Amino acid sequence: MGSKYTKRYTEEFKRDAIALVDSSGKTVTAVARELGISSESLRGWYRWAKADRGEGGSGELTSAEREELKRLRKEVREQQQTIEILKKATAFFVKENDR
Repeated sequence: MGSKYTKRYTEEFKRDAIALVDSSGKTVTAVARELGISSESLRGWYRWAKADRGEGGSGELTSAEREELKRLRKEVREQQQTIEILKKATAFFVKENDR
């Protein structure tokens, strides 16, 4: 089967791995190999940590900004659903009143 298993790491593990890259002078790839994790994962965590410290590239979102974006997208989805329901209800009542 083609199901892809993604291992979840604790925030503490991620912080420790990032600190190891910062303090060891080793590359992300070398640290990832030592920890037995994918270098893509560690590179992503490292990029996020830099963004949270204000050291990310332009356009990089902080964790707080990513959380807010997720919350706002959910809110917009819920509001769009409410609008659709109200449109249907309005159309229904207009038809009822025309009888």
